[in-house]
Amino acid sequence: MSTGQGVSASIEDVEGVTYIVDPSDPRVDDYRELNSIAVRAEMEADEYFMGEGYVPIDRMIDSGHRMRSVLLHPKRLKRFVPTMSRPEMAGVPVYVADQAVLAEVVGFNMDRCCLASAFRLPMPTVAELSSTSQRLVVLEALNDDQNVGAIARASRAFGIDGIVISPTCNDPYQRRTVRVSMGEILHVPVARADTKDWPDALYRLRSAGFETWALTPDAAAVDLWDMDVPDRLAIVLGAEGHGLEPETMGASTHRVRIPISTGVDSLNVGHAAAITFAVIGRPTRAR
Repeated sequence: MSTGQGVSASIEDVEGVTYIVDPSDPRVDDYRELNSIAVRAEMEADEYFMGEGYVPIDRMIDSGHRMRSVLLHPKRLKRFVPTMSRPEMAGVPVYVADQAVLAEVVGFNMDRCCLASAFRLPMPTVAELSSTSQRLVVLEALNDDQNVGAIARASRAFGIDGIVISPTCNDPYQRRTVRVSMGEILHVPVARADTKDWPDALYRLRSAGFETWALTPDAAAVDLWDMDVPDRLAIVLGAEGHGLEPETMGASTHRVRIPISTGVDSLNVGHAAAITFAVIGRPTRAR
């Protein structure tokens, strides 16, 4: 292994760890400009993505995505050592750097970072996803990576088979999305509709036997609790504030609302998703 001035004995004792002392070292190029969405989109493209935190990184490995490398603060190494022994980590470089070097690499002062990069797998098409699913969630123009992460986590928790995203949705594998989802986004198949196929993708889902429920706070919509849950169902959700486009509403089979207090305008889209998933998945005897 490579060592640098000030490297601790505990790091020296860990086989397979490389100590990074130069922030310009090209071996850690995967981790640069982490807070710039535009730069990261260009860097990562369709090749790789980032994970942050012990649990999301474990979920990355579990998901079958091939790992590229790991970058750790020295105080994160001890807990990560058991992960290094997993067969999927064979040959994957693990880099360790002090706080000052890490801050220069990632572009800000990330406290005790625990990061990993992995190769992306090809996304399924909407047609492929609909042919193998009973429950889907459709996201239109969601531009908050934390909301996308929360919805992905709820999807896994409540048995949603896959996620369809509109052409204008955020990258579902942004670092914050992976982190907020606790890595669960990597275990839910995601299909992105083409620009020319939106919102026609909803009609394609209907042709495949799906009912499509457009979630809206509109008082004229049908109460969620009054809906009969079909065998094949797609829940359609829009961005905070703006909601779903009229064309998307028109392409859905039903407009559905979650009944809430009249003193509250609406729910966070992640909370609305989790509530809806729980309702449609409740046992038949409770309906």
